[in-house]
Amino acid sequence: MEKNIPHGAFYIVSTPIGNMDDLSVRARECLKTVDLIACEDTRHTGLLLSRLGIKKKLVSYNDINALRRLPL
Repeated sequence: MEKNIPHGAFYIVSTPIGNMDDLSVRARECLKTVDLIACEDTRHTGLLLSRLGIKKKLVSYNDINALRRLPL
């Protein structure tokens, strides 16, 4: 499935709030394949990725730091 995800792309992946089984296979494969994950809360996303056995670089991106994270 990895070969279906093109390089140089931006993906928005919704993650489950409660039940981990609600994460789709496609979302899981996308998270495995990307180089970087920007997320609202790195603690929660880190826990989700840990449970999935995925290790990726996480960057916090939210309303408070959005302007500092975007290139001008």
